[in-house]
Amino acid sequence: MCSAVQYLYEEYSTPVIHCDLKPSNVLLDEDMVAHVSDFGVSKMLEKEESFAWTKTLATVGYIAPEYGSEGLISAKCDVYSYGIMLMEVFSRRKPNDEMFAGNLNLKSWINDSLPNSILRVIDAKLLKREDENFTEKLEGFSSIMELALKCVRESPTDRLSMKVVLETLKKIKLKFMQVRQADE
Repeated sequence: MCSAVQYLYEEYSTPVIHCDLKPSNVLLDEDMVAHVSDFGVSKMLEKEESFAWTKTLATVGYIAPEYGSEGLISAKCDVYSYGIMLMEVFSRRKPNDEMFAGNLNLKSWINDSLPNSILRVIDAKLLKREDENFTEKLEGFSSIMELALKCVRESPTDRLSMKVVLETLKKIKLKFMQVRQADE
């Protein structure tokens, strides 16, 4: 899915900002390959544009701060939404979960868990202390959550590009595959 979003912004003839990335807009095919869907509120930028203004139509919880408050969209809005989705997938907590109230939100909950308490936020079905290569797997999940936090930085200029996100995910996947091969 990350590669599709990166393609739309950096490689497609006209840059496309999805503007509403969230789990319900990601479909899995029979091979469990993710596909981005619902381009109803997406925006196309001119080649020389890196941002634009629009009405806010995205989903609360996944929306970048600058899009929600100012209607400012850029590729970094999709990066933000992608970071929230990463947190949700690996923690099994939605950004609007009832546990998040007051100053506690998904971002702060994940951030406060790093680096020493990451196990308390990772979905228990994904990792157990008795798993083989527990430490290596825990490091992988920590890397994913650190990446997600870099995606959801408040300022769009401080967020990673989707290209860097994709490269980082590929490196994390490679490490996971090496651990998996060691298990076999």
